[in-house]
Amino acid sequence: MQLIDLYYDQLEDAKNRKVPFILPIGTIEYHAHHASCGTDTMVVTGCLRELEKEKEIVVCPPIWYGVASYAVCKPCVGHVHVDEDAYFQYIYCVLKSMIDGGIKNIYCIPHHQTEEANLMPMTIACHKAAKRIAMEYMEETRGKGWWGSNDFANYYDSLGGADDPFSYIKVIPLIGQQAQHRCGGFDHAGKFETSLMMACYPDRVDLSRCKDNTEWFALNATQASMELGKHMQASTLEWLREAIQ
Repeated sequence: MQLIDLYYDQLEDAKNRKVPFILPIGTIEYHAHHASCGTDTMVVTGCLRELEKEKEIVVCPPIWYGVASYAVCKPCVGHVHVDEDAYFQYIYCVLKSMIDGGIKNIYCIPHHQTEEANLMPMTIACHKAAKRIAMEYMEETRGKGWWGSNDFANYYDSLGGADDPFSYIKVIPLIGQQAQHRCGGFDHAGKFETSLMMACYPDRVDLSRCKDNTEWFALNATQASMELGKHMQASTLEWLREAIQ
C-alpha cells in the first residue's frame, strides 16, 4: 500500500494494527553515464514494490535528496549533497511527526554507502534521529527519570519487543550484510548496482552509454545483466522479509 493513495481511515487502521510503515531513503547522485542519478532511491522503491505484492506494508513517499557527499565526484549536474546536520533535522521532523501521529512500527531503509551494513554519515543521521525521538518520547510520556523509576524494573524484559519505544523506529539497509554476500558483491554504478537497477527499473539503465565511462567504479558495469539483477533482488527481498515485521 502506498501511503499517498490511502484514505485517513485506512491509515488509522494500518497504524492500529501496527502494519509496517516504510520510509525509502536514497540520494540524487552521479551514477556514471549509464544509470539514472536517482538509482539509490529507485532500487529501494523497486524492491519495496515487489515486497508489497506479498506482504502488507505502507510505503511512505521516498526521501530523494540525501547526504551524497562528494566522494564519488566533484560538484556536477545530477549530484545533490545535503549537509548531514540539515539532513538529520529533516529526517527528525519527518519521523517525529509519524511518532506523534501514533505510528509505532516504522522502518527507515537507506541505500547509500551501506557496504557491509556500515554506518556512514547519512545512515548515522537516521539512527540519531530515531534514538533522539525515542528518548524524547519516553520523557514526554513517562517523565524525567523514567528509566530509573521502579516502575521500569522490567525494562530489560521488554527490550526489543513491539512495545519497546526504542524499537518504534528501525533503520535497516536495503541489502543486509549477509544478503550482500548472497548477492555476490556490492558496488556503486558498477556490475552489481547496475544489475539491481536493471531488475527494478530497466528503462533507467542504458548499457550502450558505458562507452563514455572512465571512472574505475563504473568500468565493469558492462558486465551487468538482468539475470544478476533478479538474483540480487531476490536476495534483497529474502532479507527484507526477515527484517520487516
